[in-house]
Formats: sequence, structure tokens, C-alpha cells
Amino acid sequence: MKVDKIVSYILIISIVIAVAAVIYIIVNPSPGERFTEFYILGPNGNAGNYPVNLNVGESSNLTIGVVNHEGHPTNYQMIVYLENGTLVNESFNLSNEEKKEILLTFQPKQTGNGQKLEFLLYKLPNNQQPYRYLDLLINVT
Repeated sequence: MKVDKIVSYILIISIVIAVAAVIYIIVNPSPGERFTEFYILGPNGNAGNYPVNLNVGESSNLTIGVVNHEGHPTNYQMIVYLENGTLVNESFNLSNEEKKEILLTFQPKQTGNGQKLEFLLYKLPNNQQPYRYLDLLINVT
């Protein structure tokens, strides 16, 4: 009989602990993944059909998007290079879940295949190591 009582008490305590754990998890859910979206859209607003074959001096458009999913307001710096020439150098702050899209109009100034159009996003205060990086190779005739 004593063994039955002890087992019953252990079972009751286990159930109380399990219910408390479930309530704690419901009240304090773990935060989701924290990250920043960084993307490029082609001239028609889709992720594709990027302008990769251009003529010198020909104007082309891209949209660069940044969406903050970090869970708090975040400061960013975005730099865009084309063959070591700076096209964009912009700092901005986004609230959590805020989105910013920047229209980039550029004109290549020299011919050459495989010119690298680089998109660097820094999460400030760290402006030494890019937080996100994208690139697009373009051919210019």
C-alpha cells in the first residue's frame, strides 16, 4: 500500500509539472528566427529577367529590397558597386517588419563581359563585414 501511495504522489507531481511546463511554453513562446531579407528585383518587379546584357551608356533599372525581421529596429548601410565604382551608399533605419525598396537606375560606362554589380548590406554598427551580399554579372558591349 505504501508503494501505491508513493507512486500516486509521484504521478500527481509529474502531471502538475507537465501542466506548468505547457502553460509556460504557451505564455512565453520562443522567438522566431531573426534575419534580414535582402533581394533584387528585375525591371518588371520580379525576381528574374535581370538586365545582364547591356550597351555602354544604356540605362537599366533594378529594385533592391530590404525587410527587417530582426525583432527590433535596426540600422543598415547599403552600398552598391559596379566594377569598383560606387552607385549607392545609403544608411537607413527599419523598424521590425518594415520594408524598404530602392529603385536603382544605372548606366555602365565601359565594355566588358562579367562585370560584377555588387550589393552589400551592413547591419550597423558593423560596417567592416557585410551582413548580406548579392551580386549580378553583366555583359556590356
